[in-house]
Amino acid sequence: MNKLILKSGILLFIFTFVSIFFVSWTEVATKEKIQHNERQLLIKRLGELVSNYDNDILQDKYSKELSLHNTKQTINVYPAKRKGEVFAYLIEHTYPNGYSGDIRLLTGVSVNHELLGVRVIMHKETPGLGDKIETKKSSWIEQFKGLSLSSPIKDNWKVKRDGGVFDSFTGATITPRAIVAASYQVLELFTQQANLIEQE
Repeated sequence: MNKLILKSGILLFIFTFVSIFFVSWTEVATKEKIQHNERQLLIKRLGELVSNYDNDILQDKYSKELSLHNTKQTINVYPAKRKGEVFAYLIEHTYPNGYSGDIRLLTGVSVNHELLGVRVIMHKETPGLGDKIETKKSSWIEQFKGLSLSSPIKDNWKVKRDGGVFDSFTGATITPRAIVAASYQVLELFTQQANLIEQE
């Protein structure tokens, strides 16, 4: 009886050990794959916003902890340079008030305080509605290129339903509102508090 219990205990221990090993191995392998995919997506998004730079934009990245979108967060800043001179900043930030939570964005701003564009890195918005902020689903987000704090004026930085100039999606207004607000606030941060963007 004792031998049977001991044998069962040993088998249970071996099974548990093997299970933990494979779960851990799968987690590590999956994590590396996810990180690789996220890096490739970031590189793609960077290339969509600016292409004529000659520095190692990923290597030159720096981070800042500050208040943005009414929340304290760490933003990543990718300076785009040409012949040693910065001509644009690509700012990776999180807007916390999407329809389904956080929306991770990459916003390009030129040194002339104009938007180079906005791209989504990560979101949990509703498929078929809010996910139209993705370029593969819709061209909606491409309308931000070339805009500034004065064009359109502040009162027009809203979706049309709220009296502004930006279209929203049929059946989805919160997500477009989020992107419009996030874009304006990054421009405002960059224009009025440029020292927060500059590397120390």
